[in-house]
Amino acid sequence: MEELMKRVLQTAGEHRLWQPGDTVIVALSGGPDSTALLHVLYRIAAEQRLTLVAAHVNHGFRVEESEVEAQLVQRYCEQLGVPCEIARLNVPAYMEETKLNAQLAARELRYAYLEQVAQRYNASRIALGHHADDQAETVLMRLIRGTGTGGLAGIMIKRQEKNVELIRPLLRINKSDILSYCQEHELPYSTDSSNLQRYYFRNVVRLDILPFLENYNPQLTESLNRLSELAGADDDFMEQQTADLFGRLVRQVPGGFRVQRGALLKLHVALQRRLIKLILNYLALEMESASFDRVESVRYAAMDDKNTIWRTDLGDGIRFIREYDTLQWLNGQPLSGGDYEYPIVKETQRVVVAEAGVEFIVDFINPDHEAAGAKPHHLTEVWFDPDEIRFPLIIRNRRPGDRMAVLGLNGTKKVQDMFVDDKVPATQRELMPILCDAEGRLLWIPGIRRSSYALPRSAGAAVLRVRKITRAE
Repeated sequence: MEELMKRVLQTAGEHRLWQPGDTVIVALSGGPDSTALLHVLYRIAAEQRLTLVAAHVNHGFRVEESEVEAQLVQRYCEQLGVPCEIARLNVPAYMEETKLNAQLAARELRYAYLEQVAQRYNASRIALGHHADDQAETVLMRLIRGTGTGGLAGIMIKRQEKNVELIRPLLRINKSDILSYCQEHELPYSTDSSNLQRYYFRNVVRLDILPFLENYNPQLTESLNRLSELAGADDDFMEQQTADLFGRLVRQVPGGFRVQRGALLKLHVALQRRLIKLILNYLALEMESASFDRVESVRYAAMDDKNTIWRTDLGDGIRFIREYDTLQWLNGQPLSGGDYEYPIVKETQRVVVAEAGVEFIVDFINPDHEAAGAKPHHLTEVWFDPDEIRFPLIIRNRRPGDRMAVLGLNGTKKVQDMFVDDKVPATQRELMPILCDAEGRLLWIPGIRRSSYALPRSAGAAVLRVRKITRAE
């Protein structure tokens, strides 16, 4: 068996690029890479129990040249006896509609078409002709533009895309070996004239930058491919670690996610960055939203020991908010749900305050009650002299100018000041429940303070008990 085929089979087995019985769509441009790919897969199809379908895309750029390529592809597939699907797409019109550049617009339409063909044939794989030289160019382009270790991984040898898997059986094969294979087997292929135009950055890298650098390292392509292998394995491991941390440390809140500052800062800086990036990607669904500058702005805000309140616009509709030791990433509308009020009459036993995610249990404790003589837990419950309470009570969020006659203090204190003193995050202040009486007097802010009004007369006396219970998120 020829060396190139051995290497393809070795790669396929190592990465499980296909399974016996699979239908594989081969993206056939008509160039030497995809032509060789189809030929190799055709030769091993019977042994590997593969069903092949070729798919060719005419992008509508090089009108006459593209038609010649389509005819060449059609004849080649007929010669092999492989079904061939051909699409003629109007990429220039799509560019005008979406404002994308030529390469991105062509890529979007091409992949969409390949997925349609895969669905039509119930195919589980789409085979692409990327090779080792493409990988070297990609890694070098990302180095020049700036990238992290994930970017150094370059092109993935397989990747799930919707309901199909994109596979690249030639990714470890050099271009020169592919051309030799085509020559040896007299395979018909075309040469895309646009590959010589330096308008595209990739072409500049291929035609000018790589050849220049190879003067200093003749094995540069191999070195860049080795770097992508190492970086890819490291990146995969780190992604697994980050996904595990996300499940353990990140909590979902309305409109976004929350992390405790201490939990983030305990992580190694590499995991801090990846966790922040993962949160941003979940919110924006675009890798561009997790740029290095955006990630670092969040890290610096979390590390700052002097400024405990941060609000940063990260773009794409994402806001980062640090309030003391709580970090939040929010997408869309603020958490506040507006004003709310819930009345409590003497017969009320339970009140659910959905806006604050809590509920209140109201009951009377007589002197013979098992809880009589105990002391309330000031964070979650409060006791009143029932004879001094004016019904109906009201549970509401704060209003401008709210003040309370705080137990143990002379005079009154602003609710706003109490929130600041107790480090209540600003995003939660508008939702915090406050218990008032029928005359508007503030009786209790759960977890913060109670008023000096309607204190129980003595230990063991009858009391009105109000308890706060946090509802499950």
